[in-house]
Amino acid sequence: MSAETLTRRGFIGVSLLAGGGLLFDLSVPMAARAADGQPIVVTAFIRILPDNRVVIGGKNAEIGQGVKTSLPMLIAEELDVDWAQVTVEQTHADQAIFGGQSAGGSRTTPREWLPMRQAGAAARAMLVTAAATRWNVPAEGLTTASGKVIDRRSGRAIAYAELAAAAATVAPPDPAKLKLKDPADFRIIGKPIGGVDTPAIVAGKPLFGIDVALPGMLHAVLETCPAFGGKLKSANLDEVRAVPGVRHVLTIKGDGQAESLFDGVAILAESWWTANRAREALKIEWDDAGKTGFSTASYERQAEERLAGAAESEVVRSGDVAAAFAGAAKVVKARYSYPFLAHGTLEPQNTTALFKDGAIEIWATTQNPENGRALVANALGLPPAKIRINLTRIGGGFGRRLMNDYMVQAAAIAMQVPGTPVKLLYNRKDDFRRDFYRAGGWHGFAAALDGKGRLIGFRDHFVTFGTDGKAGRGAELSATTLPAGLVEHVLFEQSVLATNLPMGWLRAPGSNALGFVFQSFLDEVAEAAGKDLPALMLELLDEPREVTSGGRGPAFLTGRARIVIDKVLAMSGWADRKALPAGHGKGFAFYFSHAGYFAEVVEVSVVEGQPRVLAVWVAGDVGSQIINPLNALHQVQGSVIEGLGQALAGQRITQVAGAVEQENFDSHPFQRIDATPRIEVAFVTTDYPPTGLGEPALPPVIPALVNAIRAATGKRIRGLPVDLASQPA
Repeated sequence: MSAETLTRRGFIGVSLLAGGGLLFDLSVPMAARAADGQPIVVTAFIRILPDNRVVIGGKNAEIGQGVKTSLPMLIAEELDVDWAQVTVEQTHADQAIFGGQSAGGSRTTPREWLPMRQAGAAARAMLVTAAATRWNVPAEGLTTASGKVIDRRSGRAIAYAELAAAAATVAPPDPAKLKLKDPADFRIIGKPIGGVDTPAIVAGKPLFGIDVALPGMLHAVLETCPAFGGKLKSANLDEVRAVPGVRHVLTIKGDGQAESLFDGVAILAESWWTANRAREALKIEWDDAGKTGFSTASYERQAEERLAGAAESEVVRSGDVAAAFAGAAKVVKARYSYPFLAHGTLEPQNTTALFKDGAIEIWATTQNPENGRALVANALGLPPAKIRINLTRIGGGFGRRLMNDYMVQAAAIAMQVPGTPVKLLYNRKDDFRRDFYRAGGWHGFAAALDGKGRLIGFRDHFVTFGTDGKAGRGAELSATTLPAGLVEHVLFEQSVLATNLPMGWLRAPGSNALGFVFQSFLDEVAEAAGKDLPALMLELLDEPREVTSGGRGPAFLTGRARIVIDKVLAMSGWADRKALPAGHGKGFAFYFSHAGYFAEVVEVSVVEGQPRVLAVWVAGDVGSQIINPLNALHQVQGSVIEGLGQALAGQRITQVAGAVEQENFDSHPFQRIDATPRIEVAFVTTDYPPTGLGEPALPPVIPALVNAIRAATGKRIRGLPVDLASQPA
């Protein structure tokens, strides 16, 4: 149903439940439009039960970002029920019913902030109308609280459940005329509320994809070529079929696309342990010609050659860059780099699938279910309507589960054993060696300063990975990356290297790497200009103004940036940083990404060449309302910890002969509890719609860290992961 054809009857459907109670089927239009120009229609279910409890559908994928709690909070607030009355149930995936259900890009909050509130307000309005009719009084004289309609004049009250039958006959309200609550009256929004799944998680109850168990289910493992893209030539299938406990050994014919299927051999057994051990007996010959020439050493040689020569293309050019550098009083140059990274989700990729009677049912840990539906439909030759996707809780996504290769693989295996449920589960080696990696990159920077130390020109030659001269997924450099838009003369150029590694989005895509290189280099520029980085940034931000995005995201507002910078400087005692003892230092960074403005300060101590983070201060602006302060704090803390791990824990993906070397957490480690610092967080509320929090707090922490190391040791970190021993003074 499009926004143009949406009627009030289409906006909300109401029906009685068996045994009493009321079901609201709410289709709420959103003013914003999707990237393809089509209207977004968001749907949610509200069930009011006979005992006046309320069941609210959690429609979006839950990966720990908290939407299974925060979106129902929005509905419950406007419905005017107590949170203690609410039970949240995960819905299945169906955008025709529920609207968008993806989880990525910190888009859920801005996309759902208004529609979910409208959903609750619409249901409340119909219940009020039903009560007004019953009591023969004007609806304007009635109010609501705790799941009841109250007559203010007489003091009488009636529970929502008692109004079910009458409300089912009420004409749905015009969404444009709905009156939403004044934030001053919020009783749920803005309150710290624990995650609805937390009690079950603590108790070890089955919620995750890895927990799915169906009668008669077989467990599957899948072996593919170590060098991405290799094709199956031969395998000792009969020998593996003879392993006790193995039920099937199947070949999978791929389409050559990492997003869906590579060639492979699947082993199905009565237990996953049996299937995984049977895999050791596999002897496979692969056709990997053209794939084994890719290696980390080769990439590094090529990058050096590209940086030394002319760039392949321009990303953005403004002003007269050549003249700015020719007339500069001082030119600062430096090269920065960062490696490929894996996602390393705690729960390995998995999907359970059952193919029966020409249709398939899937239980999936997916951040992007409709993309998975389309891929499965194409791979199996099924109509999308024949594919049901049940959403499970996800044990870590960070962007990995925006790709649905494991869903397609499970479906392709299940189709070969009709009527038998099949659970495909990666082992840890699979998970690291069959990822969609954060792309590595190299940057050749130059900055021009005038005689007063002002930044007048900026250049970047960016070398990364992609095809046909275009950067790959998640490796793009935006033409609006700061300081573009703040400096008159800017040139961003790009060169692209070939790789067989599939690339994907890692938490704060693009920004997780660009924040490091740009803010670290600008710290060098500030030092050369005789000032600190906050002073340079505030000078560039100047008077409050809007820097347009060119239609690719929200505009950047310099005034909002200045506020969070000032806030974090005050929080961290930045002015007193020079009083720190020897071997200690504070570093600063600011970054704007995913519509969030974040400034951060990191304090480190360096003892015997080992940096230890002592404290991190974070100031953020994500709009006018923090929906769930408890979850918001956790999101920021998690972003900081993840960013520190990318820099300090030794994370990097390396490649030899077309294959990834890392295969577990020992060779791609993550931040440990004992290395986690004190993290202080402050939110600055501004008069702008709320935006997401899953990502924008991550990018500033890495440059703030390396800038702090510079302050503590005098050494510049220009490559990740941090290795002080290899850095000259």
